[in-house]
Amino acid sequence: MSGAPERAAGDHAGDQAGDHPAGAADYARLEDVVQDPLFPEVDLALRRGAHVDVTDPERYALLRDAQRHLEPFYLRYGCQLVQADGFVYLLPSGDRLGRRHLSAGEMLVGQALALLLLDPATLRTQGVVPRTLVVARLAQLVGEERLVLALNPRKRRHDRRVAEQTARRELDRALRSLAALGFVTLVDEERLLLRRPLLRFTEPVRGAGDPVAALERLAREGKLTLDVDAPGAPDRPTLDGDDADAQAPPEAEDARGPPGAGEAQDPDDDDDWGDGEAGS
Repeated sequence: MSGAPERAAGDHAGDQAGDHPAGAADYARLEDVVQDPLFPEVDLALRRGAHVDVTDPERYALLRDAQRHLEPFYLRYGCQLVQADGFVYLLPSGDRLGRRHLSAGEMLVGQALALLLLDPATLRTQGVVPRTLVVARLAQLVGEERLVLALNPRKRRHDRRVAEQTARRELDRALRSLAALGFVTLVDEERLLLRRPLLRFTEPVRGAGDPVAALERLAREGKLTLDVDAPGAPDRPTLDGDDADAQAPPEAEDARGPPGAGEAQDPDDDDDWGDGEAGS
């Protein structure tokens, strides 16, 4: 038997952020935390850049109960253990655990998801939204042509249909990447669950009178400047490791026109990527 405090099943299920129930584990030393059976997977998740929130009650409770031991522990690795409103993550201040930044496409998708999280209508669905709504919100924010450009990391001219297919794939990859970091949960092929860590995408507009309008404006202007550092993987310009030129914002290609500019378009091609649900 280890000396780690025993954690009764369901002790922390349904806890609210900041609560410390009577059944919480009492970690006297860092060794007690390390010996907790949950610690290895929680530690690995944090080092890979994941966020742990209240929707994962056991792992969230471990981090909350062991906060006084883990904060100095992670500082030794050049990381701050951040306890936000209902979620926890590591914020690196050096390169000892490696660093990576979100790509422009991931940033854009993350901002759209944050806006959906702030939408009162999302409360009625308990945070579950269809992917079609994500596409519609993105198209509404930046317009379908700029959306296709933003999600085509190689930034080369394409046939419209090819560009839209590539954009769909990059959207799927962005969602999988954001899910791996704990921003969303992929419920199934059609739906996803929005999670509290998405509020990190609202940091640039924190304190604004109307944060929703301010975040929409940032997305429309292409000011995807939030530095969502994550330990683990090193920086990568795009989701599939293309060169730095692939990171250029959509405006960089405006002069060249949309994908397929100057090419003959099929008048019967009604494969509208946004499905006509939202416009610019």
